[in-house]
Amino acid sequence: MVDCCSAPGLMPFAQALETMLSAITPITDVETITLKEGLGRALAADIASPMNVPPHNNSAMDGYAFAQASLTTQEYLTLAGRSMAGQPFEGSCVKGECIRIMTGAKLPDGCDTVEMQENCQAEGESIRFLEKRKQGDHVRYAGEDIAKGHIVFAKGRRLSAIDIGVLASLGINELQVFRKLTIALIATGDELKALGEPLGNGDIYESNSYALTGMLQNLNVNIIDFGVIQDDEEAIRQAFIDADKQADAVISSGGVSVGDADYTKMVLEQLGEIAFWKIAMKPGKPFAFGKLPNSYFFGLPGNPVSAMVTADLLAMPALMKLQNCHAKPATTLKAKSLSDLRKSPGRMDFQRGVLSQNSAGELTVGTTGSQGSGILTSIAFANCYIVLPSEQGRVSAGEMVDVRLFERFYS
Repeated sequence: MVDCCSAPGLMPFAQALETMLSAITPITDVETITLKEGLGRALAADIASPMNVPPHNNSAMDGYAFAQASLTTQEYLTLAGRSMAGQPFEGSCVKGECIRIMTGAKLPDGCDTVEMQENCQAEGESIRFLEKRKQGDHVRYAGEDIAKGHIVFAKGRRLSAIDIGVLASLGINELQVFRKLTIALIATGDELKALGEPLGNGDIYESNSYALTGMLQNLNVNIIDFGVIQDDEEAIRQAFIDADKQADAVISSGGVSVGDADYTKMVLEQLGEIAFWKIAMKPGKPFAFGKLPNSYFFGLPGNPVSAMVTADLLAMPALMKLQNCHAKPATTLKAKSLSDLRKSPGRMDFQRGVLSQNSAGELTVGTTGSQGSGILTSIAFANCYIVLPSEQGRVSAGEMVDVRLFERFYS
């Protein structure tokens, strides 16, 4: 049986994503910020290391540093000093001598090898070496991690917390980054009420803007929340006009379906250009993308799960390109389905699942239960999508399926 919501003319998911990415021109405005402001920002230029990391040869062990040639004919060396982290040995270590050294301490001149203290016996100022060592053992070399002049991070990289630590280790405190995007959020629907308001008959609390705000904060963007706009054509039109004047992108939820009160698509067609509307994916068929006079727009479905999935899989990659940063490919794996999965041919299905490993070491995946587009907990308790291609039918327990791990945006 074919998917009842599938119909001729629906754009395939991959084509929709490619169409969006091809249509977007990244921002070019650049600003200078401090390193502490860099989390989530996109680099506007390559960063070359101004120094070697580590800056000098150092010890990987607590023990004794020496010249390997000193132990070719003897097993005892004379202790000549100490080298501590931040307090290096001054002078040179000559043949027949060794230096007490701590992990991370600078390797003294004349030394090329380190032996861990567990393999040595101290007898006063005489150190006995119980094993022979190869030259270079337990030595970290200058530039071994990062060589001076090496491109550490390329233009377009979104900086993570670890990236910021790497740059701090290089003494870099100022960054050239692309300016922050400004994103406008609009929710539409007479049934939607703000938190704190009493619910009337048939009302629900508006939740999409809260989840979308959390996802967008992972992109480190400025957010303008227009709140809930009632199902009124003129009110929706004015909201989009105002949002377009202030934002690089406008994200709406609701109003892009086919109901009598779904004015969003109508207004978008009047104010701008819709590149496509309706995608062969589940959840999230009624997704619209296009261009307003000054911004891009992403029209998400109103159902919470459909809104989150389309935001994650379609809007966020597009915003990353607009932000001028490189998106990492999604992590996909094969796993054994723990149960039968309902699926009809027609649309690509992104079911929410829990990926784990069984006692035999096999990757397995099970659903989070009901996959209805209004059940937001189906995402809350998941760690992946079970990706079922459009032509796929019902899946039996034990079959192998494609699994796409959740990326940073749901965290």
